[in-house]
Parts: sequence; C-alpha cells; structure tokens
Amino acid sequence: MSDTVALSILARQPLCRPEVSGLPRYNAGLSEDEVRRRYGLKNIVKLGSNENPYGPSPRVKAGWDELAGRLGRYPDAGAATLRTDIAKVCDIAHDRVLVGNGSEQIIRMIAEAYLSPQERVVTVRPAFGLHEICPRMMGAVVDAVPITDQATFDCAAMQEAVQRPTKILMFANPSNPVGCMMTGDALQDLIDSCPPHALIVVDEAYREYAEQDPDYADARTILEKQTRPWIILRTFSKAYGLAALRIGYALTSSAEVAATLDSVRDPFNTNMPAQVAACATLADTAYMQDCVRKTVAERERVVQFLVAQGFFVAPTWTNFVFVRTLMKADKLATALLEQGIIIKPWKEAGFENWIRISIGLPEENNIVLRALADLVL
Repeated sequence: MSDTVALSILARQPLCRPEVSGLPRYNAGLSEDEVRRRYGLKNIVKLGSNENPYGPSPRVKAGWDELAGRLGRYPDAGAATLRTDIAKVCDIAHDRVLVGNGSEQIIRMIAEAYLSPQERVVTVRPAFGLHEICPRMMGAVVDAVPITDQATFDCAAMQEAVQRPTKILMFANPSNPVGCMMTGDALQDLIDSCPPHALIVVDEAYREYAEQDPDYADARTILEKQTRPWIILRTFSKAYGLAALRIGYALTSSAEVAATLDSVRDPFNTNMPAQVAACATLADTAYMQDCVRKTVAERERVVQFLVAQGFFVAPTWTNFVFVRTLMKADKLATALLEQGIIIKPWKEAGFENWIRISIGLPEENNIVLRALADLVL
C-alpha cells in the first residue's frame, strides 16, 4: 500500500483522531525480499538502513541454539539482567535505565508520557522521522530547525528556537540522516538556552562511530551538571549488529524519569532472545569496536570517492553518508534498485535531491560507487 493511499484511507475514518489522520508516514525503506520480488533479482546490496554489515558478536551466535528451548516462556518483563549489565557498563544506577523494543519505542513512550496537545517540541530538519511523528501523534507542535547550507547543525538557530516555550528538545547527535556532529561547547550552550524545566532528549544511536573524536560531545557528562530532566537514547541495532531483534535503551536523569516512562511501557516489551543477545554483545565490546574501526575506514574511502566524483557529501561521524545529487533522489534510487542496490532517498521538502547510503562491506561499497558514477556522469 502506498503512503498516499494509506493517508487517504486514514482521512476517511470518522473515529480517527485528527492528529493521527494528519501524521506523515515513517519511511522504513525496502527489504531485500521486496526488491527481489519487485525486480526479479537474486543478488541484492542493501545499504539503506545503516546496519552493521559484519553482524553481531560471535558470542551471540554461539548461544543461539540454546535459546530455542526457551521460546515457550515469556521474557523477563523488566529486562532486569540486561538493565543491570547496562547500568554496570554505563556506571549508572539500574533504576535510571529503561529498555525498549528498539530506541524507537522509547521515543513513542516519551511522547505518550510527557506531551499534551499544543505543547512544543524543538528538533532539527531533516531528522529521524519518529522525532517528529511521535510528538505530533500526541497533538504537540513540532518546530524543526533546518540544517545549514553546509549540512551542519545550525546551533544559533536551535538556541533561539528553545528560548521560546519548549516542553522537549529532541535531536540525534550525531545526526540521522545528515551525519553531522555537535561539539561539547555547542551542546552546552544549547542546553543552557533551554527553559529550566524542559526535557532534554539526545538520541545517541550512532555514538559508537563518533566517540573516538576528541570533539564529540559526551551528552551525559554535560547533562549531569545541570538540573533539567534528561533522557539519552541508545541502541543495539547499529554498531552492535542486532537490528533484527529490536532492542534499545535509555539512560535517564533520575529514577523518577525512568518510572514515568515505565508507566506507559508495554508489558513484555522486549523479547527474550533480544535481551540475551544484548547482554552478550555488551560482554564483547572489543568485537563491536573492531566493526566500528573497519566501518569508519570504509566510510572515509567512500567519502573520498564521492567527493572526487563531484558529489557534495555532508560531514559525517556515523556509519552512513548523506549525499546531495543533481538527480532527484527518488529517480536515482529507482535506477539503483533496478541493479539490486538499496539506498534511501530522502523525501522531506527541501531535501528531494539527497540520498543516504549506509557503509557496507568493501565489496558492497564498490558496487554502489561504480553504479553511482555510471548513473550521474
């Protein structure tokens, strides 16, 4: 079902809340199976979802067979073991940790727990879609500050935006889909500009790819030194390689904030294999860091090639590149799909010529780079 058809169906539902009927659709991208069916292809290069191409730690695979015997039992509803492991790794009290069905679910929980109609949320544009969709679902007003012409955070404009009545500031650092990074000084100035009771939400889904940079803003270090409530979102879907299992977590400023989110959490919201696998990956950070090292090296190679071909590539500290092209993104993405290559065309107004390309294995990156060079030259 197309997005247009789905929206028209929603608009005709007499019982549907107006906030829901007007929501934009989240663009989840295409699966490998769907592309195979649509184009009759066998070999697919999937570089549209920012996954870890090396997969999870061998420790996850080693324990996988044993999990089959436990599938008839419900998971631990509170994910106590995983929360304890996260608390130990992050050096934080376990009652300040919340686990979700991906960090996506926690974004929804934040909106449900904290937002009422007409309250204001400040974010950026372009952004991870749920940063806008979930607040709007609750009737909140979303003020999205565009990135600069050089594809960096417009920190001055963000500071100005939060000085008006703001219930929540929510954005990703590094940015998704742009890849840009906010420095510690800029983040400090932004937080200082917020109203004294605003909730600060920093989505750190890609922090593992940026944290070795000395300019990277450790949000928690900054947030712990001030009094506003805060939530930091993290995930096992990217650097840890567990995208299929849907597992993420939040660090919070207090047990009270975590309890507030927990009050709107679905029972048994994370499955048992995901909890076990996440614990295994936390016990093997060396593997994750090796995946990050290889991905960052490939990212730099990809950027150099694209720049040499005349593309504008946004500065990136992630496992993807955001690229401005002369072709319309949808047209370019379709041409690549016909070759079995999945990337993500951006659809927000003002960004119709931008595509996002995940960093895959070297041989996968070579395929997409050759195809791009052939298509646009």
